[in-house]
Amino acid sequence: MSQPTEQQPIKLQFVDSGQGEPIVLLHGFLGSSAYWDEVLPLLSRHYRCIVPDLRGHGHSPVSTEPYTIEDMAADVVTLLDELGLKQVTVLGHSMGGYVALALVDQYPSYIKSWGLVHSTAYEDTEEAKQKRLNTITQIRTTGIIDFVDGFAEGLFAPHLVYKLPESVLKVKETGYITSPEGACGAAAAMRERPERLHIIQNANVPVLLVAGADDPIAPPDRMFVADSTNITTAVIPDIAHMSMMEAPEQLVNIIHDFMQNQRKD
Repeated sequence: MSQPTEQQPIKLQFVDSGQGEPIVLLHGFLGSSAYWDEVLPLLSRHYRCIVPDLRGHGHSPVSTEPYTIEDMAADVVTLLDELGLKQVTVLGHSMGGYVALALVDQYPSYIKSWGLVHSTAYEDTEEAKQKRLNTITQIRTTGIIDFVDGFAEGLFAPHLVYKLPESVLKVKETGYITSPEGACGAAAAMRERPERLHIIQNANVPVLLVAGADDPIAPPDRMFVADSTNITTAVIPDIAHMSMMEAPEQLVNIIHDFMQNQRKD
């Protein structure tokens, strides 16, 4: 197991909503806690939801030095310590899933259960690593708004881009306020993240893996890499990479069932 980072953690902005068992929701690249806005009112009826803006995103600051996914995980642990939370369920969307995997890897004592929502334990392919570099170049050359305008619609299933214009606009507006330094830093961190398949394969706590049937970014076959009694899988039909906006009620039902099943064990 790799050792926790020594870099100074960032103090994250966050939303704290509801009461009960704590669930930490981690957003994806160019997102913020706002990504979970449609999920939060439903989920916080039953659970205490802690929803941070990850480093360099939303209203959280960004470090001037290069940083890693492990540094982003350390930020979340600092927040948990600040709130006095010793054990939580962590659910990470896309980039937030990479942070969740790092949390499980480096800080397992904090993790009661965890899950990936449209994310993967694989490292970037060589093609994906080149795309990360292209992302950094584009943001530095033409700016964050230009990049987000070409990025946002690809997160949604094509038939939903036109059915959910307010959601697509929300993703764009959330991306626009991401600092260019934060976006580039996160892209570099994702590019360098290690493979963590063993975290799923050796899971000794409950794990939830949620895939979109039409997700080109994290398709089910890149998510469902192990089969055990600890692992719950769910595929939501007719959506891509943004179930929290494309199918929020279905996602909440899946999360709620996952949490309730833990109580039965």
